[in-house]
Amino acid sequence: MAVVVAGMEGALASVVGGLVPCPVIGVPTSIGYGASFGGISALLTMLNSCASGVSVVNIDNGFGAGYQASLINKLAISEASPEESVHEPVGMKKGLSPTRIR
Repeated sequence: MAVVVAGMEGALASVVGGLVPCPVIGVPTSIGYGASFGGISALLTMLNSCASGVSVVNIDNGFGAGYQASLINKLAISEASPEESVHEPVGMKKGLSPTRIR
């Protein structure tokens, strides 16, 4: 999983997406030089990426990118071990009773 934060023209997400075999989440920033238009330039560049596996969140939305990365990781873990559910309470996976969890 790669979270790429880029301003200016936002080409970094495409470059990383072409180099790594994992999903890439692009975060355009409102900081840039020249005519960055408050992040619109970086956002449009990331949305038009030709690299596969690149998804994009809104301008300056680092929280959303982190949350999306967390969801992807949870899905990957649940796919790797289907006998354990992601939605079970902690401690119940090992057969512990809820009274023993502190």
